[in-house]
Amino acid sequence: MSDWIKWLLLGLLSIAFGIFVLGAPVVASVAVTVVTGVLLLIAGGLQIVGGFSVEGTGNKILSLIMGAVMLFLGWSFLGHPLQGTLTLATVVLILFMAGGIARIILSFQMKGTQFFWPTLISGALSILLAGYLWSFASAEPQVLLKLLGVLLGIEMLFNGFGLVFMALFVKNAPNETKQA
Repeated sequence: MSDWIKWLLLGLLSIAFGIFVLGAPVVASVAVTVVTGVLLLIAGGLQIVGGFSVEGTGNKILSLIMGAVMLFLGWSFLGHPLQGTLTLATVVLILFMAGGIARIILSFQMKGTQFFWPTLISGALSILLAGYLWSFASAEPQVLLKLLGVLLGIEMLFNGFGLVFMALFVKNAPNETKQA
């Protein structure tokens, strides 16, 4: 099987899963929370094990505390996946807001360049998106249950289309490079 066909199949599979995830965003959001919980448990356990080999009392204590926090969060996400989903979605909104603020600050350092306006607009849109989603969430918290699933579904669709376009490019690349 040629490489371009593999990329095409992977892209189509990603598109199919993206559509599936968008059709059941709450289920996908809870699945993301469960996977996050498992990963936090693994990371917390490894952090605690590694913490015993760290030199220095302060570093050892900090490492053990961080491991315990990760274990607690992982256990909490697995024990209460709906509340964990709300927590993760809230963190995503905070990250949208923080990323937007950071890009706006960065844009003023780019003033006078061609990158000023795109960076400023990008930051403003992130802040507006976070505010828009937060206004829905404050009126109806169930909206947050769908947020992670919708974002995952959109990302899978974009990824799938990107892979399909890359497959078509790879298929036609020898022809296009000969012409160039």
